[in-house]
Amino acid sequence: MTTLPTVAPLQLGSLRVGPPVVLAPMAGVTNAAFRRLCAEQGAGLYVCEMITSRGVVERDEKTLNMLVFADVEDVRSVQLYGVDPFYVGEAVKVLAGEYGVAHVDLNFGCPVPKVTRKGGGAALPYKRGLLEAILRAAVGAAEPYGIPVTMKTRKGIDDDHLTYLDAGRIAEDAGCAAIALHGRTAVQHYSGEADWTSIARLKEHVSIPVLGNGDIWEAADAVRMLEATGADGVVVGRGCLGRPWLFRDLAAALTGAPVPSLPTLGEVAAMMRRHAELLADLMGEDRGLRDMRKHMAWYLKGFVAGSEVRASLGMVSSLADLDALLGELDPAQPYPVAELGQPRGRQGSPRKVALPAGWLDETDGVTGDLADAELDISGG
Repeated sequence: MTTLPTVAPLQLGSLRVGPPVVLAPMAGVTNAAFRRLCAEQGAGLYVCEMITSRGVVERDEKTLNMLVFADVEDVRSVQLYGVDPFYVGEAVKVLAGEYGVAHVDLNFGCPVPKVTRKGGGAALPYKRGLLEAILRAAVGAAEPYGIPVTMKTRKGIDDDHLTYLDAGRIAEDAGCAAIALHGRTAVQHYSGEADWTSIARLKEHVSIPVLGNGDIWEAADAVRMLEATGADGVVVGRGCLGRPWLFRDLAAALTGAPVPSLPTLGEVAAMMRRHAELLADLMGEDRGLRDMRKHMAWYLKGFVAGSEVRASLGMVSSLADLDALLGELDPAQPYPVAELGQPRGRQGSPRKVALPAGWLDETDGVTGDLADAELDISGG
């Protein structure tokens, strides 16, 4: 594959991220164990699962239990969801002052119906006034602690209601350190192809750093995205599911080094064992191994493993059982190259975005009542 000349580190206020690679928060995936596993593969910024501002401020137990960081996480990064400027600002103070968080990212890209039907996530940037109020509250609360605030968004609700250029301008004016753009609309969810030209347009539109997100399945995709868009860095989500070594490959490709060879099944099995070990340390062996089950199919995608072994791995409950099952795999089996560049994780199909009644009638939103928009969302 081709490589870029060494890509400049991403500067977020006083925080330096080199190479400029960010792990996207994924519910039920990017806990402290997975973040550490990815960080062991390459430098970058590894963001905690999304939590709600109201959950933080009201000391919701489930929310606070997600604020767990590995000892090696020098930079604690959290993605915050919120719809109320007051709660967002107060949550930033708690995260910075009590949890030592060094970077806060605000989520305005989630397309999940339970979020958008209450005016949150990808629906919120349509309300330009409310978006500005939230960003200013977050930046203002973070300033005394010297931590950067960034935001992530999508192109818009649909092709008739694009918001990303306005969002970029608002983010820059509010003092955000960067903006990340997923090149899909909310109506697309995770279907189809990401529109990288929108990332390029946003880069031309603002002077703060722009991060590109969407369809980075291999290190070569990140190189192509940066070349095509001029973006300052990349955000990687589904591409690393079952493939944490993608961060190793990205680190090489973006620093001009040769990309390492693909792992054999034996090397993948060793990665699976390490992942399970980290989860067991984090949650206890029983719960950790149950959490590991959902990762098995991602790790083994394309490999010849046998239906019985696959089924047993999907029910594994102890490290000893895992070791026995991994021992049945052929360690010399080469990586299935047919899987390279293929989508991973959820895809689905386009679907109508659930919105509050009358949401599209006006674009300010500051006076709206979104008091219940964070209910049933606490903890991610």
